[in-house]
Amino acid sequence: MSIAATYNKKATLMETNQKNQQQFAQHSASQQSQQRYYNYMPTDNLNTFATLHLVKGILTILFSLFFLLYMIIGTVMTFAPMNEDVDMPIHPGNIFVIIGGIGFLITVTIGVLTLLASKYIKERRNYNFIFAIAVINCITGVLGIVLGIFTILDLNKPHVQAQFQPGYDPLNPLENMQ
Repeated sequence: MSIAATYNKKATLMETNQKNQQQFAQHSASQQSQQRYYNYMPTDNLNTFATLHLVKGILTILFSLFFLLYMIIGTVMTFAPMNEDVDMPIHPGNIFVIIGGIGFLITVTIGVLTLLASKYIKERRNYNFIFAIAVINCITGVLGIVLGIFTILDLNKPHVQAQFQPGYDPLNPLENMQ
């Protein structure tokens, strides 16, 4: 074979290879547009968040004991002997009782709602309730901020939202996605 024939053969092979690559790229692009977004079983952290909400709820309820102690201190101050000469519109012990009572009610309520959110995450129901509790947890300190933000991020994923739909089939999750 001559050098020219070898060159022509290589050029023909390269052109054929380029055409095949272009056809393959067009075919795979059309296939990708027809396929769903996920080709794999997407992961989520809902079980982890359910456990973390459980821990956060328990810690919040334990924190409410601080306000209970505050109320006890206020009650002791109210009944303790005080100088009667001082004319005050309200007894300082009553302020402790009021603040402690309000704080106790708020923290116990947030703790119970967080425990309910944990239960609902495990059951994959009440999406809006879980979302609202995640937002409320964002105002309850560092642990609440971190837990709330990551819960909101995970709840916004399409495959996680699909898990909360009434007809969700966990054995065939990709059929439920829109």
